[in-house]
Amino acid sequence: MTSCEKAAIICNKAQYNEASFIDKLKLKFHLITCKTCSKFTKKNAQLTSICDKAKLYSLSEAEKAAMKTKLNKEI
Repeated sequence: MTSCEKAAIICNKAQYNEASFIDKLKLKFHLITCKTCSKFTKKNAQLTSICDKAKLYSLSEAEKAAMKTKLNKEI
């Protein structure tokens, strides 16, 4: 049986097509028995969809460094 912690990791990997077929099967079986993880999976999918629609992106390493430098100057 897959633990809830492992199920959450597989859920996140599955959202980005990084989960193996076996991991996806483990997740499906876990979601049948665990309503908490089932809700988490649905909310996670909604959040990913909203982020995709909003065209959100993460900062590049250069942008992160510039922001860190600016924050350190202000402190």
